[in-house]
Amino acid sequence: MDMSPLAEGAFSKLLERATGQELVAGRRWRIETALGPVMKAQGFDTLDQLATRLGRIEEARLQQEVVEALLNHETSFFRDLAAFRSFADEVLPALAELRTDTKRLRIWSAGCSTGQEAYSLAIDFRKKPDRWQGWDIAIVATDVSPQAVSRAREGLYGQMEIQRGLPIGDMIGWFDAEGESWRAKPELRRSISFAVHNLMEPPPLGRFDIVLCRNVLLYFPMATRRAVLDRIAGAMAPDGLLFLGAGETVLGQSEAFEADRSLRGFYRLKGWQKA
Repeated sequence: MDMSPLAEGAFSKLLERATGQELVAGRRWRIETALGPVMKAQGFDTLDQLATRLGRIEEARLQQEVVEALLNHETSFFRDLAAFRSFADEVLPALAELRTDTKRLRIWSAGCSTGQEAYSLAIDFRKKPDRWQGWDIAIVATDVSPQAVSRAREGLYGQMEIQRGLPIGDMIGWFDAEGESWRAKPELRRSISFAVHNLMEPPPLGRFDIVLCRNVLLYFPMATRRAVLDRIAGAMAPDGLLFLGAGETVLGQSEAFEADRSLRGFYRLKGWQKA
């Protein structure tokens, strides 16, 4: 389907204005596929017609539908398993040692999409009850997409979703079958606070010991990326840790963070290192 440069520009500007994300060249091929259902539902024949309608002030609902369609919700349970195992087996014990007095951990899953990352965290904690007995562990999971957050809060996943990265033992142990889908058990859902949040805005209140912001920054232009990292830095405990995606780094993109000396792929606020 043909699309004029003006239409492409309208979609790109709308997404960046709403979320801070940009439609880089590698993502533009998704426009037609992503917006096909919106066009069909609204009765548009071309992307140009849809773009023209978006310019009307009264079309706020349509604008939100387009933004939702253009967002990438790609995720899975225990995504990037090697990095996740390093997080569970090295990072969490290291932080637990620093928190022996308070026995409190506060974790922020930023850009949580439909919730698989947050549920993976919750499962890991519950699989080691002896280690975490008596601890107050709060998991806050946020995403810019209201639809994604709604799905995450429901904790209901189709067969293909549940099989992506989730061992069968965890599926049976922590999810209940509902027809051909699987729903996270109530105690698992209660352990996570899901909320809509735009990384362009101030972070959730409080200080976080761990922030996971994986495979999110790569969608932002450089200036926005720097601003987001600064906001995250302001939301972290002085000795907290930042966990990014495998293809992401803070090097050359933030003055607030530096690589941890012993935990590969993790970052701390600049100037803090354990003695």
